[in-house]
Amino acid sequence: MKISKNLKNDMAHAPEWFQRAINASPEEKVLGDVKGNISYSFWKSKSETSNLIILIHGTGAHKKWWYPIAPGLNSNAHVISIDLPGMGDSDFRESYKVEDFGDCVTSVIKHEKDINNSTYTYLVGHSLGGHVAGFVATEEKELIDGLMIIDTFIRPPNYDNSEHKKNGPLRMIKYYDNKESLLGRFRLMPKQDCENDWYLRYIAEHSIKNTQDGWRWKFDDKMFTGLERLFGYKFSFNCPAVFVHGENSLLTSGKLLENAKRAYSDKMQFINVEGAAHHVPLDKPQELIELILKKSKI
Repeated sequence: MKISKNLKNDMAHAPEWFQRAINASPEEKVLGDVKGNISYSFWKSKSETSNLIILIHGTGAHKKWWYPIAPGLNSNAHVISIDLPGMGDSDFRESYKVEDFGDCVTSVIKHEKDINNSTYTYLVGHSLGGHVAGFVATEEKELIDGLMIIDTFIRPPNYDNSEHKKNGPLRMIKYYDNKESLLGRFRLMPKQDCENDWYLRYIAEHSIKNTQDGWRWKFDDKMFTGLERLFGYKFSFNCPAVFVHGENSLLTSGKLLENAKRAYSDKMQFINVEGAAHHVPLDKPQELIELILKKSKI
């Protein structure tokens, strides 16, 4: 990944469709919440429609991970990309729970459904976002009409929660005197190669912020040790659902994928994306756009 003081030059070799997408300026919105504001982006549909597509990012990420993809989805739907609490431009919180993340997503959906008189909502979540999406589709069955979970690690039914060790921060928050030094430390988690270095450069640029103490990552690092996950929770959504997994993913391969299929093959169609690892949106963005459009039937 090329890093200089000029983002445009660093991404000059990116394909034309990508350049067009990141230059399609969405409306930036903030929804107030008693626990902290929720930031999200809104791409208005190019047609007269009330359909909604909701995009949810993974751990430590942010809404702009979806910016290259969202404009490919709004021909016949309004598209929304949400910053989960403690990440991106959403407020930090005293504590973090997947259930709270789900409540935030639900609040945004209800708010936008009221504004746009929406009657159809398709929910897409990657990694942690897949857990959140599955939770919302289970708890708010009447709200969600279709679901796509992308490369989300699903624990086997006999998983011993007492042995779970909480992950430490992806990056302990440190402050840097200059932007380029911090950008040079950007890594995908779990570690993987990604040929689309222009995509990496773009999301890295929007993963940091400048403060009075210096440059730092946007996310709240205490979330990684304190996040309360969905242990023992069983998805029970009724809507059509798809589980998308990368062919080379470390989180959804071998026995892990077999466990997921045993648990949910009656509720979800499983689709393998060739040549992709865990970060399917980065590895195969155009293929994912086509898949979302096909499965959402929008």
